[in-house]
Amino acid sequence: MRIAIGADHGGFDLKAKIIKYLKVKRHTVKDFGTYSPEPCDYPKYGFTVARAVAAGKYPRGILICKSGIGMSIVANKVRGIRAALVDSAEAARSSREHNDSNVIVLGSKTTNIYKAKRIIDVWLKTRRLGGRHLRRVNQIKALEDK
Repeated sequence: MRIAIGADHGGFDLKAKIIKYLKVKRHTVKDFGTYSPEPCDYPKYGFTVARAVAAGKYPRGILICKSGIGMSIVANKVRGIRAALVDSAEAARSSREHNDSNVIVLGSKTTNIYKAKRIIDVWLKTRRLGGRHLRRVNQIKALEDK
């Protein structure tokens, strides 16, 4: 799968480990930065990844900052993005099944690489559910048009 990834300085180290892991799993990964651990502002990176996913260039995106909160807020400002801040494999599964999340957000303060691998594996292989869940996702999409 083609995956867009980005992080601020707080997520830089975890991002590098995730990229290495995804490449071993034969995913195509585009790193949208940051490219160093020097302090930077997260909105630039969150917005860039979200726009790439919303434009259809990448079916999924991964964002990382210290808490995950800032990246979640930024990504969800982009029309068509359903970014989910998750801290467990079960939350990742639910975000796909119930909300058809297309961007996952991790907090580097609470997520080590081992936990990140479990979360990402579940998130990438989980399909969205239909029925009432699809109806609700469609309601979210309709709200974006208002």
